[in-house]
Amino acid sequence: MYEPKDVVTDEETIRNHIRGAYRSQQAKILDHVDELCQLWIERSPFLTMATVSGAGQVDVSPKGDLAGFVKVLDPKTLAIPDRPGNHRYDSFLNILETGRIGIVFFVPNRNEVVRVNGSAQVVRDLELRESMAVQGRVPDFAVLVRVEEAFYHCGKSIIRSALWKPEKAASIDGLPSYAAAIKAHARDDRPLEEVEAVMKNNDENRLYDE
Repeated sequence: MYEPKDVVTDEETIRNHIRGAYRSQQAKILDHVDELCQLWIERSPFLTMATVSGAGQVDVSPKGDLAGFVKVLDPKTLAIPDRPGNHRYDSFLNILETGRIGIVFFVPNRNEVVRVNGSAQVVRDLELRESMAVQGRVPDFAVLVRVEEAFYHCGKSIIRSALWKPEKAASIDGLPSYAAAIKAHARDDRPLEEVEAVMKNNDENRLYDE
């Protein structure tokens, strides 16, 4: 295991090696979702959701659907539907323990992101869940987010990564398939072809079904 030789343990060291934050970067933090943030969130088909357990274990989970799947209920409240996934419910369990959440909203072909931080609850309000139904499937749960911070984040990281420029992407040749990873990591003794077929069916026919 790698052991670091020069560990930073104080804020002063960090501050001494970076320039002070631009005034705009401090002033831009809102305590609510305004019209500009709402426009972004309603165009976002993909987000990453960070939660933390009572023991301090951090989890980041991807969430995605067609743009508009996240509802802006009011300037202080968002609702995120639960779509069928891996049934681990790591985010839900963390929310039950600490109620804290951080979200990054992506919009394809835009380099910036919008970040939202705050508190969260897992809810089952029927009218809310019905408003987020897809193909007749009403989500079993929704994550209700109380906004404490909302702000636009610059696009440098996405520009550097060339995320929206597939012609610059590294080759995917040789990468293991999801089925191959599941077979190895979960010690699944089924033939790889069978696992591949299950995953293909999930991707093509069960996006909204258990």
